[in-house]
Amino acid sequence: MIFGNFKVPTPINEPVKSYAPNSPEKKELKAVLAQMKSEQIDIPMYIGSERVYTEQKVRIAPPYEHQHTLGYFNMGDSLHVEQAVRAAMGAKYAWANLSWEHRASIFLKAADLIATKYRAKLNAATMLGQSKNIYQAEIDSACELIDFLRFNVYFMTEIYSQQVISSSGIWNRLEQRPLEGFVFAITPFNFTAIGGNLPTAPALMGNTVVWKPAFTQIYSARVFMEILIEAGLPDGVINLIYTEGPDAGDVIFNHADFAGLHFTGSTGVFQNLWKMIGNNIHKYKSYPRIVGETGGKDFVVAHKSADAKALATALVRGAFEFQGQKCSAASRAYIPSNLWEEVKQYLIEDLKSMKMGSPEDFRNFVNAVIDERAFDKITQYINEAKKAQGVELIAGGNYDKSVGYFIEPTIFRAYDNQYVTMCEEIFGPVLTIYVYQPELFEEVLEMTDMTSPYALTGSIFAQDRYAIDLASKKLINSAGNFYINDKPTGAVVGQQPFGGARASGTNDKAGAMYNLLRWVSTRTIKETFTPPTDYRYPFLAEE
Repeated sequence: MIFGNFKVPTPINEPVKSYAPNSPEKKELKAVLAQMKSEQIDIPMYIGSERVYTEQKVRIAPPYEHQHTLGYFNMGDSLHVEQAVRAAMGAKYAWANLSWEHRASIFLKAADLIATKYRAKLNAATMLGQSKNIYQAEIDSACELIDFLRFNVYFMTEIYSQQVISSSGIWNRLEQRPLEGFVFAITPFNFTAIGGNLPTAPALMGNTVVWKPAFTQIYSARVFMEILIEAGLPDGVINLIYTEGPDAGDVIFNHADFAGLHFTGSTGVFQNLWKMIGNNIHKYKSYPRIVGETGGKDFVVAHKSADAKALATALVRGAFEFQGQKCSAASRAYIPSNLWEEVKQYLIEDLKSMKMGSPEDFRNFVNAVIDERAFDKITQYINEAKKAQGVELIAGGNYDKSVGYFIEPTIFRAYDNQYVTMCEEIFGPVLTIYVYQPELFEEVLEMTDMTSPYALTGSIFAQDRYAIDLASKKLINSAGNFYINDKPTGAVVGQQPFGGARASGTNDKAGAMYNLLRWVSTRTIKETFTPPTDYRYPFLAEE
């Protein structure tokens, strides 16, 4: 075997394409969209070397055109989960013992395939299946996923290169082993990049994985799985299954080889999984690693010195891009009265100019929410707020699900800072604003910190540096990603590692070395070149 101290390509963030009129990328994407929409595909599970088809077919439809059929996925059951675990454990020895540079090469090749051959197809799948406009799809399923793959390889080499000191006659070394067992990845509907990162980050570090995506993300997950296979991912390293949660949980969380959970989803589900793992802790060979990001009630606080136009733009983008279906979306804002009328005017003007409809029409800023369940939940908040005392509808408030699950961007002003839409995560295009007297800025910071159990993202808008400093200190535990004069969304891999604490998760920072460290177990090796041959220490001798 030949060894070398290999250096991987230095990653840079993937440039976002413009999709301007008549651009080559726009022409290609439109053609791929039309082709994919015209087909009905049968999506299998990927377990070991098998493509698994079942008798239970579940229909997939675009959220913005729910009568249209894109295809079907094959629903699995607990037997398929057991099969996936066996496949993961069967692949583990060979994968864990594969030289790291060969693992790295697979994921670097996958990144290049997305950047070139599969860019249009993965973007189109995200647009069709998750109702994202082209810009939201491009920054997610193309750029962010490419960045995760390339930067994670780079972070892996940094982890492997970190070593301890040695004293005379001794050589101390650190090895980073994969976890002893398999990792379970549960991924959400809203980001194709998260769907890709949660199984591949542990796999890169030598682990084998069972991956269960949200049903509403399976259409794009299948494309990514095919990319990984084309990049050379061996059978059984990542096993893609489509089952109900209890079917998966009953098998995985009772298995002795369960070694880790990589999760993005709701706080309630994550807490229940943690409880289940805790109740079964005596069954496992090792203490499982639990990594989760679970949501937020993300804030924007404006100081009296803030730029009103910049603030309004941040609110519109932060609250309504991808219909507010981001865990980082701005959903509550605190605006001083000296700025409110100007900010309100800008907000209303922006919302009037927005177009809503199919992502196939690139002129639409707003598209449909993900499914009927989400539509009904969000519109219930809107209906109750319309009837509530002390709540004023500023803009939007209309909705229609006859063709697709469309909800207008909606802004409320709440005169009670503890009104429900100021406190609860809605996960839709609803922004609630509380207007305060400028001299109460410090009290509003305390209010911001105490209102929500979440602590994912938040931002401060101010030109006064003392105000920025005060907010940064008062809100130190209120957001894992804190923004100054910017919207609270849009973290970039390698630039703003992402994650929050409190009810928002374990803050293990996707897009950084810290997350990858969770998927290895360190072994310390001490080699002594001239070991002692007599048990006696000098202090035992006579004076």
